Amino acid sequence: MANHKSAAKRARQTITRTARNRVVTSEARTVVKKIRTAIEEKDKATATTLLGKVQRHFAIMAKNGIIKTNTAGRKTSRLTNQVNSL
Repeated sequence: MANHKSAAKRARQTITRTARNRVVTSEARTVVKKIRTAIEEKDKATATTLLGKVQRHFAIMAKNGIIKTNTAGRKTSRLTNQVNSL
C-alpha cells in the first residue's frame, strides 16, 4: 500500500497503463500470428494486407514505449522481408 498521495496516484496510473499496454500487445500478437500463417500458406495477398496492420501496431507500441523503437523496426523489417520473398 502506498504511503504518500503521489505514490497512490502512481499505483493507479500503473494499473491503467498496464491494462492499455496489454490490449495493444495482444492485438499485435494476434496480427503477427495471422501474417505468419499467411506466409506459411504462401498467401501473398493476405500477407500484404496484414503487413500494414502489423506496421501500424508496432509503430503505436514503439511510440507509447511498450517496446523499443529498434525492436519495432527489426520485427517490421523481418516480416516485410518474409512477405516480399513470397
